[in-house]
Amino acid sequence: MNILAIDSSNLVMGVAVVSESRVLGELMTNVKKNHSVRLMPAIAQLMKDVGLTPGDLDRIAVAKGPGSYTGLRIGVSTAKTMAWTLRKELVGVSSLEVVAQNGRYFDGYIAPFFDARRGQVFSGLYTYRDGKIVTVTHDRLVLMKNWLPELASLGKPVLFLSNDLAKWREDLSALPKAVFGGGPQHIPRASELARLGREKDPVPDVHHFLPTYLRLAEAEAKWLARQEQ
Repeated sequence: MNILAIDSSNLVMGVAVVSESRVLGELMTNVKKNHSVRLMPAIAQLMKDVGLTPGDLDRIAVAKGPGSYTGLRIGVSTAKTMAWTLRKELVGVSSLEVVAQNGRYFDGYIAPFFDARRGQVFSGLYTYRDGKIVTVTHDRLVLMKNWLPELASLGKPVLFLSNDLAKWREDLSALPKAVFGGGPQHIPRASELARLGREKDPVPDVHHFLPTYLRLAEAEAKWLARQEQ
């Protein structure tokens, strides 16, 4: 099975092509750039580099969120369009679950998170069991001040993985069993997204597949607030 993986859900933009369990190629950037301009050229270049045509693909895996509204729309729209026009399977994978894979073999809990502003984070909780990463708490939007006591009550070491760690490191350091990942561990890998995409069922209807935002866009929230007044 040949899988194209696409992740533009956050600051990192990554694409990968995996054939069965072999990573044929992977492109990634971790800088503030315009994903809408760079994503399709990156896909085209990678496909050319690995010697495959779009028709050779069997499945497309996309990071479905949570994350940046704009980034999610770009990645999911691209994946849906390719899956529909090429008549290929489409699989959505949690953006946090992709990061959690970098905590493989950690003896404790794995806590990937993305900063969501206003004291909030998109967070999930995972653990390594029976040779794979399994979900303990599903992805959610939570205030950091509320999340910290929950983590402290777990009684086990917690590995924090996040590209936004610098912003929250001082708060997280207050936890008695906090562990911080190293540089590369904070970066979602498109090749891991592809691997997860191979293990999950494809979506039944490409047209109705939507990103996992976990919250309303600011404009939508303001509109609803005005309607309630």
